[in-house]
Amino acid sequence: MQVTTSETATGPSARSLRLSDLWRLLTQNRKVSFGLIVLGFFLLLAIVGPLIVPQDPNAFSPDRLASPSASHWLGTTQTGQDVLAQVIVGTRISVFMGIAIGVMTMLISIVIGLASGYYGGWVDEILSMITNIFLVLPTLPLAILLAAFIAYKGPLTIVIVLTVTGWSWGARVLRAQTLSMRSRECIESARASGESDWRIIFYEILPNEIAIVAAQLLGTIIYAILAETGLEFLGLGDITAVSWGTMLYWAGNNDALLLGAWWWFLPPGLCIALLGAGLTFINFGIDEIANPRLRGKRKQKRLENDKRSATSPEFNEAQIPVEQA
Repeated sequence: MQVTTSETATGPSARSLRLSDLWRLLTQNRKVSFGLIVLGFFLLLAIVGPLIVPQDPNAFSPDRLASPSASHWLGTTQTGQDVLAQVIVGTRISVFMGIAIGVMTMLISIVIGLASGYYGGWVDEILSMITNIFLVLPTLPLAILLAAFIAYKGPLTIVIVLTVTGWSWGARVLRAQTLSMRSRECIESARASGESDWRIIFYEILPNEIAIVAAQLLGTIIYAILAETGLEFLGLGDITAVSWGTMLYWAGNNDALLLGAWWWFLPPGLCIALLGAGLTFINFGIDEIANPRLRGKRKQKRLENDKRSATSPEFNEAQIPVEQA
């Protein structure tokens, strides 16, 4: 009884210790820290932004194509709409759509990839055949065709199209990793102890692939934001809704570049580039943390830099007065 109590007491503490170690690794990695700051800024802007700037992004005004000023911080469009209000409202739609598409796509990849790799046999053959079919299809042209021929134009259409066309690569990667893990001793012992298949898949195999899942999720979110913006820029989404893609669509249709209205298309373009860079930095940082080779190279490079700085003439000259003293 005492042993059981001690085990239950040390279990949560060990878990919290692992979480604290993971948080320490994430915060000490400068790439992850920068990416989290950028992602947190856009999430905060998407949640709180419309409350700070409650102006209607579709409201017309007599200030047409006005450059940035105190009354309109990011200028106005050709019909007098405030660009700042459109950027803030567009942040909510574009960011949340990208996250929703990334999560849904990753869930499909996890289910198909882990089931295919764990069960093998005819299940693997059928799921692999479906995955290979979607792998060889050109994703973006297929998404353009589907979005063009679906009668309903709106965010839901883009979410469904990009989810259907974007899950195959992640499923292939997870299947390969699951094939290498299903014959390990921990999996064999869990199977011998009578654990159900779904518990082995989601409690034994999936936690060991969480770094791959996180990297795939971030990459899918980047792809979803870029693809969603591209479809809306081509006019295949709801052009009456305000998002980064529709802002670029109207700017292109109204010749903002030729008119010199750089404030119309530059803010949404910079937001897309900055958010993509932040997610990419998080992806690279997680890869460095999860990959022992990259972690070892980073540590070796740091030691070499310390050794080089210690043997530099500036360092030695700085130490002379201290040694004489």
